[in-house]
Amino acid sequence: MATIKDKYSYRVTWSEDDQEYVGLCAEFPGLSWLAATPEAALKGIRKAVASVITDMQHNDETIPEPLATKRYSGKFMVRVPPDIHRKLAIQAAENGVSLNRIASTKLSQ
Repeated sequence: MATIKDKYSYRVTWSEDDQEYVGLCAEFPGLSWLAATPEAALKGIRKAVASVITDMQHNDETIPEPLATKRYSGKFMVRVPPDIHRKLAIQAAENGVSLNRIASTKLSQ
């Protein structure tokens, strides 16, 4: 069975500044791991996350929930400039759909 550290959102990307691959974890934005290969960067960030989780457990701190296991309502508020709001409302009316449908379609592209 997968442990909590296996459920986190990991990403490996190239760091031009460091000239190495950097391993990142979305749930722990302050952590990173530099390595010569993508595989080593992933292994390193996973090890760093495991270490931080252990420290947090020993200090009775709240451990971040993996994004993959969170439940989302599908609702969030976005503030946009009035001219964009007007433009979207016009597009929705012209297409015979709700403003929510237009915004959702645009966000999913």
